[in-house]
Amino acid sequence: MKLSSRQKKIINLVKENPPVTSEALASMLGVTRAALRPDLAVLTMTGILEAKPKVGYVYADKPFRGLVYDYIINTKVKDIMSKPVSVTEETMVYDAIVYLFLNDVGSLTVESQGFLIGTVSRKDFLKIAMGGTDIHKVPIGVIMTRMPNIITVSPEENAYDVAKKIIEHEIDSIPVVEKEIIQGKEQLKIVGKVSKTNITRLFLRLSDLK
Repeated sequence: MKLSSRQKKIINLVKENPPVTSEALASMLGVTRAALRPDLAVLTMTGILEAKPKVGYVYADKPFRGLVYDYIINTKVKDIMSKPVSVTEETMVYDAIVYLFLNDVGSLTVESQGFLIGTVSRKDFLKIAMGGTDIHKVPIGVIMTRMPNIITVSPEENAYDVAKKIIEHEIDSIPVVEKEIIQGKEQLKIVGKVSKTNITRLFLRLSDLK
């Protein structure tokens, strides 16, 4: 298993300061608790760290063992994904921002006839809004990230791999796509999305394991 640099720092901090709370870890790393949540979820799910209620995290050194890891590996993206929230590239930035908050999501997929052509995040909206641009007159197509610079997953990938991609690429969510060949060209049909929230919900479901 290849750990991110931040995950390695978390492990070292826990080893040096056991037990340590998520609040303390966030303070040591200079990030928010929310930013650490996916990292801590992966490290506890794989058995590297152990979460002790009302105490904190300790180093367990039990990677890849037990029911929890098997559960994550055997859970498919299609089992945890949620419905995609999409707009077209002609949608004005202002309207897209309203749509984003109405749906309480961190990013939107941009589609054309159901196929993925781009993504746009809160950071993209913030950048253009701070620039003083009239967001009522700028279409999403101007600020979106386009293919092939978009990280995607298929419905058949496992939950561990998608969580790893979210952490490694530091993104809020990943489009779930199925490949189709249209007139000899590969197109990516949007069938869902997986966000940090989906991963957190999966982590909470682990409490039902016996």
